[in-house]
Formats: sequence, C-alpha cells, structure tokens
Amino acid sequence: MISRFSKFFSIAIALIFFSSCSDANKESATMIIHGGTIYTVDSNQATVEAVAVKDNKILFTGSLKDAESFKNEQTEVIDLEGKTMTPGLIEGHGHFMGLGYNELELDLMYTNSYQDIIDAVAERVKTAEPGEWITGRGWHQSKWDSVPEYTVKGFQTHHRLSEISPNNPVYLRHASGHAGFANAKAMEIAGLTSLSTDAIKTYEVEGGEVIVDEAGRPTGIFSERAGGLIGKHIPANTPESNNQAFNLAIEACYKNGITGFHDAGIGRGTIALYDRMQAEGNMNIRIYAMLTGNDEKLLNEWYEKGPRIDPDHRLTIRSIKLNCDGALGNRGAWLLESYTDRPGHFGLETLPMEMVDKTARNGLRNGFQVCSHAIGDRANREILDRYEAAMTELSKTDSDHRFRIEHAQHLHPDDIPRFAELQVIPAMQAVHMSSDRPWAIDRLGEKRIKEGAYMWQDLLKSGIPIVNGTDVPVEPLNPIPSFYASVSRKTLKGTPEGGYEPEQKMTREQALKSYTLDAAFGAFEEDIKGSITVGKLADFTIYNQDLMTVDEAKILDTKVVMTIFDGKVVYEKKD
Repeated sequence: MISRFSKFFSIAIALIFFSSCSDANKESATMIIHGGTIYTVDSNQATVEAVAVKDNKILFTGSLKDAESFKNEQTEVIDLEGKTMTPGLIEGHGHFMGLGYNELELDLMYTNSYQDIIDAVAERVKTAEPGEWITGRGWHQSKWDSVPEYTVKGFQTHHRLSEISPNNPVYLRHASGHAGFANAKAMEIAGLTSLSTDAIKTYEVEGGEVIVDEAGRPTGIFSERAGGLIGKHIPANTPESNNQAFNLAIEACYKNGITGFHDAGIGRGTIALYDRMQAEGNMNIRIYAMLTGNDEKLLNEWYEKGPRIDPDHRLTIRSIKLNCDGALGNRGAWLLESYTDRPGHFGLETLPMEMVDKTARNGLRNGFQVCSHAIGDRANREILDRYEAAMTELSKTDSDHRFRIEHAQHLHPDDIPRFAELQVIPAMQAVHMSSDRPWAIDRLGEKRIKEGAYMWQDLLKSGIPIVNGTDVPVEPLNPIPSFYASVSRKTLKGTPEGGYEPEQKMTREQALKSYTLDAAFGAFEEDIKGSITVGKLADFTIYNQDLMTVDEAKILDTKVVMTIFDGKVVYEKKD
C-alpha cells in the first residue's frame, strides 16, 4: 500500500514539475486583442475570437480562453467592444510621396467646376510671394457639375486662370496625373507663348500633346509627356519639404488603416530619401517600391546588384514600373479603336514597346517583377504580347515571375483569359470604376464598356487574383470607397440601382482579400502578411462596424478607428 502510494505521489510530483516547466517555457504575449469580429483572411479559420501578439509577430489565433493562457502582467489587452478587425490593409497601387505632397499643395480633388479651381488659386495667390510657383493636383473636367463656356477638345482654357494669377506661375495636375493645366505666366517661363514656326515645333512632344486653339496657341493643357515642358521649370522639392511630405503620408496611411503600400514608380531621389528614413529608424510603414522605368541607367544599376528584400519588411525594392499609355480622362489611354467622343484619336503610346520587350527580358533574367501601366485595350494587349514573348524566349512561362499590369482598366474580351494563362496579375483600383464609369461610356461607347471595362469577376473566375487600391493621389487614399465600389459597382452617390454591369461585382470576401492577402501576393509577401495567421506580421485594421455584413448602403459609413502596425497601436480615432 505504501509503495503504491509512493508511486502515485512520484507521478503527481513529476506532472506538476513538467507543467511548471512548460508554463515557464511558454511564450508570453505582448498584446491580446478580443471582443469583436476578427476576420483572418485565412482559409483555415475565417474568424477567430482572439489574437495574441508577441512583439511584432502573431503568436496565436483562436479562442479567447486559449489566448489568455499567453497573458502575463505586461500584456496589453485590447477589447474591441464589438468592433471589427481585419489584417492590415495594403494599398496595392499608389504614389507615396504624391500622397504626402498632396497634403502640402493645393488639393483640387473635390472641385466641381472651373470656378472652384479659380477660387482655390485666387486664395493661394493672396499669400504667395511674387514669382512663387503655385502647384496642385486633383481636378477632373469630366466630373464637373458644369462645363466652361469655352473649351478646346473638352478642356478648359487658361485665360481665367491667368487673369487671377498674373505674377505667379501656376501648374495644376489632372487627377489622373496624365495631364496638367498651366497659366500664362508658367507658359511664359517655359518659352511657350511665341507663335513663330520654330516655337510651334516645341509643342510637338513624342508621347504627349500640347493642346492648342484654332490659332495654334497653347490653351494651357499639357497631356502626358508634354507636361515635362512645364514641369522642368518648377523648383525642385527641398529636403525639408520631402521630410514633411513623407511624414504626412505615413500619418495618412495610419488614419486610413493602411499598413503596407505598393509605391508605383520611384526614382533616385526618392530611393535616397527612403534609405535615409530607414537608416534613421523612421520607415514606419511597409513600402514595396517599383523602380521607375523612365531611368534606364537606374534600372541597369539595379540589374547588377539585384533585388533588395528587406528582412525587416519595411522597404523592399524588387519591381519595375513602366508607364505605357495615358488615362481615359484626358483621352490618353491607348485604344484599338478610336475614341467614341473624339473620332480618329486612339490615345497615346507613352513608352516605346521596345522598352517593354527589353525590360521584361531583363526582369526575368535578374529577378525583378515588371509592372506596366496600361488603361486602354491596345496598351493591355501590347504588354501581354511582350510579356508572353519574353517568357517564351527565356523559357520562363511557368516561372513565379508575378508580372503585373497596373490598372488593366479596359480590356478586349479576347485578352481577359490571357492574364491567368500567363499568370500576369491585374492591379486594379475599384474606386476608378465608381469615379469614371458615368463618363467613361462617352469615351468608349456602350459595347466596349460592357464587354471589357472593369472586368473584376471575369478575371477572378479565370483564376488570377486582383490587387486592389486607389492610385492615390489620383483618388483619395481611404480604402472604404474602393471596397464599396468593389462590391456594389455604384458611384459613391449610390447610383445606379443595382450597379453598373453587376455581374462583375466582387463578393465582400473577394474585396477584402484583394486589399490584404492578394495584395501581399502581388508583392511576393503572402508568407509574411495579408492574413491573420500565426507567424505573420502583427498589422491590423479595426473598424467601427462590420463591413462584411452591414447593409450595402451603410458600407460608406465605415470608419477606421484603430490601426496596429508592427504590434503597436499607431492610430486611434478620437471621438
């Protein structure tokens, strides 16, 4: 009896000892989040009760009871109080410094008429020094409530702008970024006011258009690459303004629940700025940067040294951005058939296709993803053709290249299945449909719109993911309107009933995935972010309501109330 008791006692002691050792060795969480609906975007577990974080990594997902076993005295506990959490949102195509500078310059995003532009510039003139440049961005003539009395090729002319700003040069970029509007003073500085034969020749720009009136005089509108005639005279940004714009961009990302950002085209100056910010410990966002294809020397330098994949996942450079056509707004998108509202005009090839050929091959040889801007159906076809030729020539058809087409806005029906066949990722901004569809039908006509524009569901069903975003500062950074457009196919005013081409709507699950896991996939980062999965980075976005179940009409009422980046609360909305 004594020996049996002793044996039992020894086993009990051993179990206690083992349990104590296990508890001692068990990792403790630095943060536990619970108390609301948590969408993981993980196919193994769609929703969970709680998430435990250790430092900047996800430690546990599952029940609150199990999560609490990771709690100690130092653990920060966040009660969602019924709110909703998703993985941190990823802006799949934007312009980071453009976002920051949009905060510093005239923001014309919400102007509804030429008069609104005049008023905004007149107000800035009051405080500007004589000769000081006034710059801004965001106007879009196709979205105005009224049309100016006098237009040329659908655009306003500079005369009223010149009258209210005679001593300050003004250059205002179109919302699309594919055109600009200059006043007389700016054109005078650029030497573009003379009517001599030699001067008129300067208006001819390959890949661009200076719009002139019936007398051959510039109207102030500079389309595509013609914008460089004015842009090269605008004073360069200063280190101080760059720092300010960078920090403002981070703040804007946090406020909008954005923890990752695909920066669509950066040059030497921006690379140097980002490197400095990272060295100083200020790269507090995850930037996936695309090298600008406008600097071939820069590309060759990077081919030599190869991609930069940041082990801290703050700044990764492994892709190239090519600008191959314009936008629909300024009729710069490159089309197979002419514009319905400008017969004989097909848009612009803003980059020789030979450059796409060369870059695709160099990208495949040197491990760089190639991302090509294409809005019109001809631009999309030409790029797919060149991607395919490069893959075939180098026997890379089955490689994990993840080449992309940025926007893929208007496609010929024959080209839709080619994305999946070639494994080319369309990076599409759903909010563009909401903004552009009401007037884009004038550009393309009903048949082309219905068969080939904003073809989200057809692309998804073919077996290729979509990377979503806003193209900020073309559109506001706020992801909620883009999510709403994805699932409703409506304008932000809720029209039309049932949505435009409703068969192309995304489901809410597809829309969320396009902003998280699919966006991560588009940057080779699906193993480290994009879903709430153990081992991934602790980046989360928290909303005031459940955007996955709330009535469609109320989706736009959704607000980001908290952003968690790298395991830390970086933004909390104040009531």
